[in-house]
Amino acid sequence: MKLVFSIVFLSVSFSTFLPLAIARGGLNNSNPPGLEYGPRTGSRRHLFEDDESETRVDVAQGYMTNTELERAIKAFGQRCSNISRVYSIGESVNGVPLWVIEISDKPGEEEPEPAFKYIGNVHGDEPVGRELLMLLANWICDNYLKDPLATSIVDGVHLHILPSMNPDGFLLRRRGNANNIDLNRDFPDQFFPVNDYVNGRQPETRAIMKWLREIQFTASASLHGGALVANYPWDGTQDKRKNYFACPDDETFRFLASVYSGSHHNMSLSKEFDGGITNGASWYPIYGGMQDWNYIHAGCFELTLEISDIKWPIANELLTLWEYNKMSMLNLVASLIKTGVHGRIFSSDGGRPLPGFIVIKGINYTVQASRGIADYHRLLASGGRYEVTATAPGYKTKTTGIWLDKAGTNVDFVLDPNVNRGGIPLRSACECRWGTRSVIWDIHLEVYLLLIVIVGFLLFLCKRRTCSRLKQRQLSGPKRPVVV
Repeated sequence: MKLVFSIVFLSVSFSTFLPLAIARGGLNNSNPPGLEYGPRTGSRRHLFEDDESETRVDVAQGYMTNTELERAIKAFGQRCSNISRVYSIGESVNGVPLWVIEISDKPGEEEPEPAFKYIGNVHGDEPVGRELLMLLANWICDNYLKDPLATSIVDGVHLHILPSMNPDGFLLRRRGNANNIDLNRDFPDQFFPVNDYVNGRQPETRAIMKWLREIQFTASASLHGGALVANYPWDGTQDKRKNYFACPDDETFRFLASVYSGSHHNMSLSKEFDGGITNGASWYPIYGGMQDWNYIHAGCFELTLEISDIKWPIANELLTLWEYNKMSMLNLVASLIKTGVHGRIFSSDGGRPLPGFIVIKGINYTVQASRGIADYHRLLASGGRYEVTATAPGYKTKTTGIWLDKAGTNVDFVLDPNVNRGGIPLRSACECRWGTRSVIWDIHLEVYLLLIVIVGFLLFLCKRRTCSRLKQRQLSGPKRPVVV
């Protein structure tokens, strides 16, 4: 056994050509059997000259504790109540609330605006994100109506900030949660049957999935540490090999990743990653990640942002890291309204909103309009011509061409219902709302009439049977006097 440990130690010591910077990846006991992948690599360098300072002090010193973070979030909600609300999406394994800050000019209200979410501290030992997200929220609050970028974000986007997805891991100063599960391996995977059992997922994972069922996010980013790069889908490959594996919106994801990298102090100058961005599977494949799940199952374009070479830098580097990432974080959110095509889908018969679908020619991906007010937000790379098609069950499709330069564009679609030879709509789409949920009923007219006939026939049989029973009782029972 000692010989084995010695070999492992020597192999790590002499592998200087593979500097350790385990970021969103890394070996993990929750990986599916037979799937092996190595740590993501990157230079480990401090912002300041003193490279040994991290070993001389408690790395957690100067960071907010979970209790202090909760107080800071609630204090922000009170101080900036005119443009924010605070809510919880669930609890961690140990019962710590997963607090979220929503920033908008109309927080909590449904508007035809895109929604963006930032998630920090996915891994417990990568706490820079939770600190920077609180700095971001306070900067926007302090500069609303003063700075045009802050104002455009508040007025045009619903920004949701989850500073810590893994408060238990932070307290334990380890990567996994209280059950020692890597939360970035705990989501359903597109290639392999991992995490398909709902009750087997961690409460933090279930909270994220429930959150995305309740709010339709256009885009998202999770903040990690251990490297300096903007990562985009796909994260995994079907053959388990390390190679570039593009998703249908590869061009758009490269654009979004470049927005972050290009606005960063030095991310785009990386010597390891061209332009400071990388395809996840090209870096090395992972499975059960949150990023791919967002894109596949929630229609949300998510990036994984590695914002610090050191996973847990000393606290006096936080303000410098904030200055390095501030414009990147702001510009990424603002890109939701500065690019792409946005609008609503309506029915020509009455003008009611239609929760239809948006398809771009040449891109095998569908974006769904919201169920309530039927607004859609289709992110696209700037500098090209696109053919946009709107569809809805029971309605004729409509297509239009757009040119995206350096700004987004708005296109509303008014769809005509399909009709039969007699001019009667073949389908009717009505929106029935119970509480906060919208249920869309697409019913063929012929089916509707058939249902009426069936229900009428059942009522007739029921009435006939009831009358028959009453008649039998009258014949078998004692005669009663007739009352006039």
